[in-house]
Amino acid sequence: METAAREFLIRLLETPSPSGYEQPIQRIVRDYLGGVADTIHTDAHGNVIGVKNAGAPTRMLLAGHCDQIGLIVQYIDSEGYISVQPIGGWDPMQLVGSRVVIWTASGPVPGVIARKPIHLLTDEERKVVPKMKDLWIDIGAPDKADAESVVRVGDCVTFELKFQPLRNNRACSVAMDDKIGLWVVLEAFRRASAAGPLPCALSVASTVQEEIGLRGAQTSSYAVDPHVAIAVDVTHATDCPTIDKKSEGDIGLGKGPVVYRGPNMNPHVVDRLLAAGKAKEIPVQLAASGRATPTDANVLQTTRAGVATGLVSVPNRYMHSAVETISLDDADRAADLLAAFCRGLEGPIDWAP
Repeated sequence: METAAREFLIRLLETPSPSGYEQPIQRIVRDYLGGVADTIHTDAHGNVIGVKNAGAPTRMLLAGHCDQIGLIVQYIDSEGYISVQPIGGWDPMQLVGSRVVIWTASGPVPGVIARKPIHLLTDEERKVVPKMKDLWIDIGAPDKADAESVVRVGDCVTFELKFQPLRNNRACSVAMDDKIGLWVVLEAFRRASAAGPLPCALSVASTVQEEIGLRGAQTSSYAVDPHVAIAVDVTHATDCPTIDKKSEGDIGLGKGPVVYRGPNMNPHVVDRLLAAGKAKEIPVQLAASGRATPTDANVLQTTRAGVATGLVSVPNRYMHSAVETISLDDADRAADLLAAFCRGLEGPIDWAP
């Protein structure tokens, strides 16, 4: 991964973007697209869409969601402790003992989520998984008035955002789901555009609110009205303990991007992705889903009269945690794969199965 591309990824990962609160990261996306796209549009929903070579016969859309799971301030008690609701799907166990940031109008406010020490837990309490309503954020406030002087109900919360390099060109961070996918589609858009005149009208969408119902992909794809679309998200890496490959597939870090097959994916799109990988000598892993996937590909496929849809994923360990772990090589190869796919969209194409 080139230095500039790596630095751009780190900026994305270290910028907050809980569902519904994506504005800071979308500013970065617009700045990035300013040097690549012919036009850039931000819709009322918050999606950012860049377009290159509008008017070409085939309309192609690349979609990656910029939102991350988070929390939202629900209540501040008399002693200044802050209760929260989840934004997206959480395992409350991931929150115990975590450092968090409340993103307020006046700036970030650090805090911690914990519970009473193990020494003070009863035998019964040690056996029970804590519920979200039983957790709280401590920002160091002595009382409600002090807490309310900096935090309001409705402020969003994330884990402390930090990119951590690991061995063998791997890295971990909060919100690899799906900022690594967002990075892939933006890089693919740039690489496809930089390689010469495009054979298609190429759009890229930084979609919002995927984590609470695939909402941004639905509205942005309706606006673009593509003939073909590819969503990029993360998928579960199964090369770590306790995961059953028989039920989850055999997916490993560093073995290349994942191309999905199944009813949510158009077979011609799948074939073209695999052909592009073979032509460019990009290693590709296969995965299967027997139903509509819980990704933006779900709603892309059913936009308007139907869209030829594909799903490319980056393997990710420990999804929806503070230490989501990916291979930077997989992400780089995914961007090359999608750029090659886009540049292969020449002439009239019949997408009917």
